[in-house]
Amino acid sequence: MVTRRSSATWLALGYAVLVFYASLYPFWPWRLPPSLPWPGVVGLPWPRYWSRFDLWTNVVGYAPLGFLCLFAVVRSGKGLWGAWLLVGVGLPLLSFAMETLQYFLPGRVPSLADFLLNSAGAWLGGVIAWTLHRFGGLERWTGWRERWFVPHSAGALALLAVWPVGLLYPAPVPLGLGQLFPRLRELAEQVLAGTPWELMPDESVSDLPLPPGLEAIAIAMGLLAPCLLALSVARAGWLRRVMLVMGAGCLGLAATASSTVLNFGPDHAWAWFTTTTWPGLLIGGVLALMAALMSRRANAAWGLVVLTALIALMSEAPADPYLAESLQAWEQGRFVNLYGLAQWVGWLWPFAALAWLLYGVTQSDSAPSPLRSRLDRPSEDASTRDISHTSRAGENPDPTMAP
Repeated sequence: MVTRRSSATWLALGYAVLVFYASLYPFWPWRLPPSLPWPGVVGLPWPRYWSRFDLWTNVVGYAPLGFLCLFAVVRSGKGLWGAWLLVGVGLPLLSFAMETLQYFLPGRVPSLADFLLNSAGAWLGGVIAWTLHRFGGLERWTGWRERWFVPHSAGALALLAVWPVGLLYPAPVPLGLGQLFPRLRELAEQVLAGTPWELMPDESVSDLPLPPGLEAIAIAMGLLAPCLLALSVARAGWLRRVMLVMGAGCLGLAATASSTVLNFGPDHAWAWFTTTTWPGLLIGGVLALMAALMSRRANAAWGLVVLTALIALMSEAPADPYLAESLQAWEQGRFVNLYGLAQWVGWLWPFAALAWLLYGVTQSDSAPSPLRSRLDRPSEDASTRDISHTSRAGENPDPTMAP
């Protein structure tokens, strides 16, 4: 088994953070319970009541984690035994640890039923992943990835997979992620209030929305940024690059519409599609199609520029008071644990993409993978291959690798 860098590893780690967040939210206040439970699973109480929502969320919540963990371990070359050890034992232990820590949070209720349902969900996800692997699903995915993306692209693919999650929390501007600095300043003002280091209110910050021109530019950059990230790891071929751009655009539109439906109802699914939005989407789409003609390194370089500009613009975009008021019912309801995470993903995604572009594109991908070598192996005999190899010496097989 060949060891590979897998996007499943990054996604599994990210999903484990989601489980930690959802299990221990709101993380405060911590207190020592009046009496500690009996050590072990038997110490967890059986719930007095539960709902259908609790049933399916506990199962479905851990199923993707079991799925991703099994694929991640298999892709890393550890084999099925190691994968089943992690899914069958490690994930139930994680659930048990989360349920036990809830004893120390007054706002959370530990439950033996939650532990059993979490474990069943992890095993279900592992069984689904094993079934796909048994019937060649992993090999087909590997082959598709080798044909479409260069080696060392796992981090970029993981970022592209979580990008729609960040769009689920409505941003001040459609597709406008990265509004982290205003939130950090608000947090600093709260923490330092009443101290010698108290921050004065920033009078330069305006409550007015961005002008229509800047808003259209922010929307265009919000669409262009993930497209440039995808093109920075895409193999040569204008058609497949165009398909990646179109797929990213459709995914962004669908995620934004889904966010509007979840927060404001189905009647408002396309209320965000205004006379300012569609020019921004058009500009971003045209620029992304033009970027499909550039090299991977050029797309990575322009991705750094676009992400930096997007973060700067979103730092100037004020929060919508009507939006904040409309989200109160959602944030204080049963979905608060997962939905708050979507907000954090939206804040941090551009920074994570910046970090990957700064580091990931420096990795060497000159050595082809064994699967790619088999896919590209010519059918002629050895002498013909030698002659062909000699005639092609000095040529660059991937035009997009040119600086």
